[in-house]
Amino acid sequence: MNQPLSKEQQATLAHALQVRRQALERQMALHQHDQSRVEFARDLLLQDGDDAPQRASDREVDQTLSDIDLQALAAVSAAQGRLQRDSFGQCIDCEEPIPFERLLIEPEAERCLACQSAHEISRA
Repeated sequence: MNQPLSKEQQATLAHALQVRRQALERQMALHQHDQSRVEFARDLLLQDGDDAPQRASDREVDQTLSDIDLQALAAVSAAQGRLQRDSFGQCIDCEEPIPFERLLIEPEAERCLACQSAHEISRA
């Protein structure tokens, strides 16, 4: 049977997830110039000038980066919810424990390295 994470390990991972959440929120604010996604897009669309194609490209890059940040933030939120369960740190595919060292690097990980590799190959 798999051993649940110790309270100390859970606390360490909870802190790592909170730090990651804060970093992602700061990063999103930078990409959107401290505006909501809608405000940011509206402001860019309302700007006139000869550099409209460049601004459109910049907007697309900023929106794409924000989308990536939103996906990462969703993964962090999901991990924060799972952290309360005894099954946190257990691979969702093979049900083996995910090494604590891996969780320290990527606390939102749902799979062990072997299963994650297989998952990525199957999606390619």
